[in-house]
Amino acid sequence: MGIITAISTWLIPCFLLIVLLTATWKRIPAYELFVEGGKEGVKMAFSLLPFLVGMLVAISILRSSGVLEAFIHFISPLLTFIGVPPDIVPLALVRPISGNAALGVTSELIATHGPDSFIGRLASTMQGSTDTTLYILTVYFGAVGIKKMRYAVKVGLLADLVGIIASIIIVTLVFG
Repeated sequence: MGIITAISTWLIPCFLLIVLLTATWKRIPAYELFVEGGKEGVKMAFSLLPFLVGMLVAISILRSSGVLEAFIHFISPLLTFIGVPPDIVPLALVRPISGNAALGVTSELIATHGPDSFIGRLASTMQGSTDTTLYILTVYFGAVGIKKMRYAVKVGLLADLVGIIASIIIVTLVFG
């Protein structure tokens, strides 16, 4: 067994043991606090549910309606001219909205083009270089009641755009 495997196998049990020993030493009711935290987690999950359903419905409508395909067809000549494969556009558009949908698109691209293809490498790099900005803002900001999020939206989407552009440039330089 390698050192990394040993560390990863024993890290969480040792951490839990340290927490329980510390709680016992400080006379903190660890189990009761754990159950209380679990109750709060369930309440949080129920409060997030409407936001999650709304995002999933919006993504489903976008993909099912054909709007995404029409948009890609419209901008394909420009993308081809600047050297960006049009197949990557769905990932670039869906990634800020939903991590699961983006993972599905990435898996689809890798299954179609292969993991060692330019598109496969670009999709993987883009998946790791961007975040689910709109999902985060909708779910987490909504859960804590933040209503004014305009600067967070702008900065988050700008960071996603920079991640997408950087992914295209780096993958083109390294693998193109």
